[in-house]
Amino acid sequence: MASFPRYPAVRVPAPILACLAGLGFAAGAIAAEATTDLPGIVVTARVESAPAFDLPASLDTIDLRAGSMRPQASLSETLGGVPGVLARDRQNLAQDTQLSIRGFGARSTFGVRGVRLYADGIPATMPDGQGQLSHFALAAGDRVEIMRGPFSALYGNSSGGVVQLWSADGGDPAQVDARLTASRYGGVSASARLLGLAGGTGYNLAAAALDTDGYREHSAARRGWLNAKLHRDLAGGGRLELVGNHFDSPQAQDPLGLTWTQVLEDPRQATPQALLYDTRKSVRQDQLGVSLRQPLGEAGTLRVSGYGGARAITQYLAVPVAAQASPLSAGGVVDLDGGYGGLDARVAWQGQAGGRDLEFTAGASLDRQRQQRRGYENFSGDRLGVRGALRRDQRDTVASLDQYAQAWWRFAPRWSLLAGARHSVVRFDSVDHYVTADNPDDSGKTDYSQVTPVAGLVFAANADLRLYLSAGRGFETPTLNELAYRADGSAGLAFDLRPAVSRNRELGMKWRNAAGASLDAALFLADTDDELAVARNSGGRSSYRNVGRARRQGVEVSSRLPLSAAWSLQLAGTWLDAHFRDAFPLCSGACGEPVPMVAAGTSIPGIPARQGFARLQWNGRPVVGAAWEAAIEATALGPVPVDDRGSASAPGYGLLNLEAGRRWTLRQGRLRGFARIDNLFDRRYIGSIIVNEANGRYYEPGPGRSLLLGVEWQVRQTRSR
Repeated sequence: MASFPRYPAVRVPAPILACLAGLGFAAGAIAAEATTDLPGIVVTARVESAPAFDLPASLDTIDLRAGSMRPQASLSETLGGVPGVLARDRQNLAQDTQLSIRGFGARSTFGVRGVRLYADGIPATMPDGQGQLSHFALAAGDRVEIMRGPFSALYGNSSGGVVQLWSADGGDPAQVDARLTASRYGGVSASARLLGLAGGTGYNLAAAALDTDGYREHSAARRGWLNAKLHRDLAGGGRLELVGNHFDSPQAQDPLGLTWTQVLEDPRQATPQALLYDTRKSVRQDQLGVSLRQPLGEAGTLRVSGYGGARAITQYLAVPVAAQASPLSAGGVVDLDGGYGGLDARVAWQGQAGGRDLEFTAGASLDRQRQQRRGYENFSGDRLGVRGALRRDQRDTVASLDQYAQAWWRFAPRWSLLAGARHSVVRFDSVDHYVTADNPDDSGKTDYSQVTPVAGLVFAANADLRLYLSAGRGFETPTLNELAYRADGSAGLAFDLRPAVSRNRELGMKWRNAAGASLDAALFLADTDDELAVARNSGGRSSYRNVGRARRQGVEVSSRLPLSAAWSLQLAGTWLDAHFRDAFPLCSGACGEPVPMVAAGTSIPGIPARQGFARLQWNGRPVVGAAWEAAIEATALGPVPVDDRGSASAPGYGLLNLEAGRRWTLRQGRLRGFARIDNLFDRRYIGSIIVNEANGRYYEPGPGRSLLLGVEWQVRQTRSR
């Protein structure tokens, strides 16, 4: 790892530090399991010659090895304290976590859009830009890496940010981890992991399960994960990895959103429509990936990876029977079944140019997904919530071909440059197999292509301070699900949708000192043309449209402060202004007179203007093989607009959480018991929202006060000889 020479120390004035930290208003931070600076390279940056501290990008690493006092069932547990990142647990496992980065991805009704997801280098985002967090197996995890800002565009389509989960390596001595938690609302989670080394092959075998009754009525769910990672070091410094995982979520109930009147009456209720149609979702996914890293001489490295998988989804929606009378209706049951796969190959070279360190990387990737989409009526005779007659049958294919290059160059003692570009082509093809006299052939195809350049400059003011400036372009195509329904209600796919193209800029600073204190701050601005927005949400079905220009701008601040040997404080805060820059008609089909308009300057729904998180951690001094630990944690979120008009919003809130644990050191391992209280003051709040829900059912309430109890056992074998 390269390092800058020690320059004369330049102290950052205390008023400046206080001002920057103050931008976090009510604070925001991460726990021992949250953002920390781990040694080594952040793989997500794809630069090996310099650590993340010396790169012109906002990069955070979350250490999953530290002792969490959460169920470890959702990635939203770990992302809450990263500035600019909003990960909202919807208390609805049929719809997964809502994830957005700097406002990108906020429109998503289910799954993740606008943000690229990876697990052990294998894409969890499909070529169309649709991703899922559900199969991320935290039980197998080592760390999570998050990239924000312009350089995310080097990952291609829908790169408003990048989130990567990395599994731990197996080694010697072997280690067994077991964990069990139980919490209010019938939540039980269990996991086990085996790490070891056998015959020169390292292994990480993990299994986890979650069962919950749910906070709200009709929100019970079960989930199961299996994850296996094998690695073997090769002669000459090479490495071969094999990763496989299985995810199963049968019959997760969906309580749907509530109106504000329903929230006030009883936030734990499900809508009558959810009960009437027994709204629910089942997901099953299996995936296998392999990667090879091989040195090429003394200066080069080849990396090749390939993956394949299959995913099946069945979802029962609350589409009224009368609405399905139209011959163009796709019914009220969605049945998706298909496979996906891809290849990525790149070569990196490290050397010098002009007597200065240089690293150059070039590569290409090919990804493909094929999906059979069928729609059925959600009734049979007088029975509701069952699979009825076929109403839709189509085969959708998406393929992407990308080429990319990136170079990092320290062209002067205090200056370095990181620049790159990516060329992407995404092709959509749909073949309609459900053709009748009243429902014509809706087959079609379309291509999207874009070049996304990015560059950043870093100035090393001294050994502890970096200042940087970066700029680039990104793009986001509509996903298959967003193309699935036309905004005007007519038949066929919405091939009239255009990709959103953004121009991103970031000005930032990073400061560290020898005592372990840190401060990161960034100003960012993203202007988007052809912004993709929700046209309407009704009966669990969403349609989309382009609404012109939009802007996202703001400030992120995070800090880590070791107060003493036992106490530490971590803070993070975000201010974000996201609004439409162009006026556009509120209706998406034939408009009456006068035409209702959304005014320029209206806030983009789903994005809070302020968010913060703070955590004060105490680690007691070990006494006779045992030690106490405790923390107090606060979260704050501003009001969240729920529709394009800005006519309503979910109120802002602040929550306080407490946790405590005790560790016992055993002869061959460690035992740990812990407890956590969420929402200590039992505040009523809206945990997430459904953007532009046609019936005004925007709100998904968060849970009340909840106690979680857990135990964790770690056993290490004697080191092999």
